[in-house]
Amino acid sequence: MRTPISLRVSLTPRAALAGLLALPVVVLWPRWWVVLLLAALWALVLLADAFAAPEPRRIQVQRRLPAQVRLGGTVTGRLLVTNPTARAARLEIRDAWNPTAGLAEQRSTLTVPSRERRAIEQAFTPTRRGEHSSRTLLVASVGPLGLARRTAAVDTPGRLLALHPFGARRHLPSRVQRLREIEGLSAIHQRGQGTEFDSLRDFVDGDDVRSIDWRATARRRSVVVRTWRPERDRHVLIVVDTSRTAAGRLGDSTRLDAAFDAALLLTALAGQAGDRVDLVCVDRIPHLSVVGSSRTTVLHDMVSATAGVHPALVETDWERAASTITDRTRRGSLVVLITPVDPAVVHTGLLPVAARLAKDHPLVVASVSDPALGELAAGREDVEALYIAAAAEQARQESAGVAAALERAGAHVVDAPPERAPQALADAYLALKAAGRL
Repeated sequence: MRTPISLRVSLTPRAALAGLLALPVVVLWPRWWVVLLLAALWALVLLADAFAAPEPRRIQVQRRLPAQVRLGGTVTGRLLVTNPTARAARLEIRDAWNPTAGLAEQRSTLTVPSRERRAIEQAFTPTRRGEHSSRTLLVASVGPLGLARRTAAVDTPGRLLALHPFGARRHLPSRVQRLREIEGLSAIHQRGQGTEFDSLRDFVDGDDVRSIDWRATARRRSVVVRTWRPERDRHVLIVVDTSRTAAGRLGDSTRLDAAFDAALLLTALAGQAGDRVDLVCVDRIPHLSVVGSSRTTVLHDMVSATAGVHPALVETDWERAASTITDRTRRGSLVVLITPVDPAVVHTGLLPVAARLAKDHPLVVASVSDPALGELAAGREDVEALYIAAAAEQARQESAGVAAALERAGAHVVDAPPERAPQALADAYLALKAAGRL
């Protein structure tokens, strides 16, 4: 049995209708004592009906609900209501979830016979990523006449975690196929940073003579060359900027949602490549990290951990972020910074940090651009549209200038709208693999 929080008595609309039945008597005998007598009789009937209802604090409520659901999906749960009293209970139950939990019906009415149990089916379709909870659950026991009810707030906590939908998952098979081509069919013939020995094969015209394996050639009495493939078991650190810029709306979602979509696709692809992936969210402090997960669980761990992460209305401290990156990586690890590439980056100190990181790591700066800028820049309808187009084009040019500065600092910049950002980041990772830089 759950612990009750409060108990109160209230009237139903039927109580007002019962009071109206006394009007003809008052009209026929308009005396004060008649009104007083009828009011006392009405109150007595209401009290008798209220206390004839089963005690709501004795009603037992248990919740059956899955812990997680993917955003946009629907999950079903149940409330199991048990009546341990000797009388049948007419109950009105209100389950007060926050509106974004998407509970189809918050109010339910049912009758539970004596010493029996009934179930209330519930359907949840969350509209916001993150944790949803039921603030309280009210159980109202209605009297036999339906005139009054006794209500108790019962402590039956409910929690539902809405996970990121990971819409970019549909692009994973094509990128995995490209990865297999890089690792197998299109093996790298020359040794470079981020490659390891793959196999021996016969020399063909066009091969670099520096790849000839002279010992194998002597044994086989034919020219044999070494082939190389991208190195496995590399370390990838994804750093997601969760500052105020991540709260910007890009269509139906925020910039942070698109950033997580790109991070998850890269995580899934790197896991297929045999690389280890960690994730850190930063603004003023590194408030979330997924570190040390195995390749089989890292994607699930990231989806669960990032479900409750929301933008903070602060600027990112990139010096602190650089210290965190240095502590969590070793030289040569791939560092991916997912942050907007705009003029505000210059003022928050990303450029000098990117230059330092690029000296020790392959560095990718991924940005989710605003597709509305392109639409505004194309406007030519009137004078106002021209001014708006000029401002939009200026913003795009400033972002391009910041991207060029990051490229000169040694970073590889990926800037794409929300629907293409995950694929663009995955392609950048594959390009590094194909070039032998990772």
